[in-house]
Amino acid sequence: METILVLTHADETGSALTKASLEAVTAGKELAARLNASLAIGIVAIDATAAASALASTVARLLAVSGEPFAQPRYSTDAAALEALCRAAEASIVLAPASARFARVAAGVAHRLGGFVDTHITAIGGTDGVEATRWFYRQRVEAVLSRDGRPWFLLLDAGTHAAFAGPPAPAQVEQVAVELPALRTTVTGLRAPSQGTQTIRPDAKLLFVAGAGWTKKQSDGQVHAAEAGDLILGFLRTTGASLGSSKSLVDQGGEGQPVLPFLTHLNQIGQTGATPRHARGLSTCCHGEEPHVVGWRFIADRRAINLDPNCGWTRGKADVVYIADAFQVMAKVNSLLEAKKA
Repeated sequence: METILVLTHADETGSALTKASLEAVTAGKELAARLNASLAIGIVAIDATAAASALASTVARLLAVSGEPFAQPRYSTDAAALEALCRAAEASIVLAPASARFARVAAGVAHRLGGFVDTHITAIGGTDGVEATRWFYRQRVEAVLSRDGRPWFLLLDAGTHAAFAGPPAPAQVEQVAVELPALRTTVTGLRAPSQGTQTIRPDAKLLFVAGAGWTKKQSDGQVHAAEAGDLILGFLRTTGASLGSSKSLVDQGGEGQPVLPFLTHLNQIGQTGATPRHARGLSTCCHGEEPHVVGWRFIADRRAINLDPNCGWTRGKADVVYIADAFQVMAKVNSLLEAKKA
């Protein structure tokens, strides 16, 4: 019989689990129920007491690695913590969120335990065994994976499961001792861009996508890249939306064309970029061809603004298409948002 371990970690506050960790807990509960397997949950945090209280209703074995060395992400301490949790649980299937903290150590931990790892898992099925689903080839090919080797580590993409929510209650937590290696690094703090300059916000409800049309000649025959930048940043500041971009727009900088200076390839979505999972998406000055739309696979409410009534978005790829000038529309939207804010 399989033994399932769900690995979780605390957020920046140190007292609550991340949303991705709670999604992994849901996946673990569903899989354990389907396989009639035992379930354990491992917590990595400076103090696991508060985080464990949110999991008391899971009726699962709760393991924890706590202490100051585990307050911040670090390969040496995180790898040692996960290895200790896996050995204590004697897990054959290990589920973990594909967060930056766990993604960089999962393969190393699997190697230490003589196991296997698969990443970017979007679903876990199977009745007699475990079948993990993920996308390949720029999200065009869906594959279902199964392995006989154990332990098997599965890193779950965020947004693919509902976050576990249970009433907080006192929980019995087994503290797992960890033998740490000599630490050669010290975490002195975190530096993050201010809200005004941060454009990538994975937890935002709205994804605003800019296409190459923003830097093309407009109706007056001139390029208005500076005005485009002001309109886009103004909308992002007011709404807290996340910014995405088509590949053609982020590539323009290397071609000597006018660019939006705040855009990088990290903003790119689509065939060769990231697949966002925001609740809503608004595409502006994008043609909506298939490579771009592929990146919107998990967005439920798709809207677009384009002057061309025959653009790709009008061909069944968006719920609503506004045939209008994006400069005029976004200027009016920003004005209304500022008035509402005032």
